[in-house]
Amino acid sequence: MRRLIHLMLSPSCRLARLMVAEKRVACDPVQAEDGRNCLPVFVDLDGTRVEGLWAIVDHLESNYPDNPLAPADDGERRAALRWVDWAMGPFHEQVTQRIVYEKAGQRFTGAPGRHAPDMNVIRAGRQELKTALSAIGQAVEALGNLSGRTAALGDLAVAAHLSALDYFGEVPWNDHPAAAEWYVRLKSRPSFRSLLADRVPGQPPVSHYAELDF
Repeated sequence: MRRLIHLMLSPSCRLARLMVAEKRVACDPVQAEDGRNCLPVFVDLDGTRVEGLWAIVDHLESNYPDNPLAPADDGERRAALRWVDWAMGPFHEQVTQRIVYEKAGQRFTGAPGRHAPDMNVIRAGRQELKTALSAIGQAVEALGNLSGRTAALGDLAVAAHLSALDYFGEVPWNDHPAAAEWYVRLKSRPSFRSLLADRVPGQPPVSHYAELDF
């Protein structure tokens, strides 16, 4: 059986889980024992061990070409990859690290150490999140999804982060209806089922987390 070694609330790991599911590749998700290791890790049927998000993208696209993750159109593909870079770069640093990594432990995020949540850091992340949601809303109002009419890798990358934030009820959906409508469509995809079933011991999600509407 293929395996995907991951951390439950790590956005890169959540994206890897979404990608594998979108490819319809049967895989056994395994919670990593040590959050300090290079994660996510995908282990294929032949024992090939693929470490890191971009290596997993390349491996899946090369070895499982059905259900491609990136759009065929050159312009949409470039746009999708820009959203991935934004999600895993600025959004991760300015929002996810400041909120999710403050609220959840290293065992589930890979955060570098455990300490009492710093509310000043969390408030700064919340402000950045509002700006990000406005940008997401503008994109989906113009295109339907972030990079075009069809949801692609960029949508999955951004949704992976938002799903971790939404676990703690940190996304002000009511203030950003366009982003909320887009996210409901994303979380309604079969690939999201395993993410919506996540439960961190001692830290249950907010009541709407697994609901397909708000």
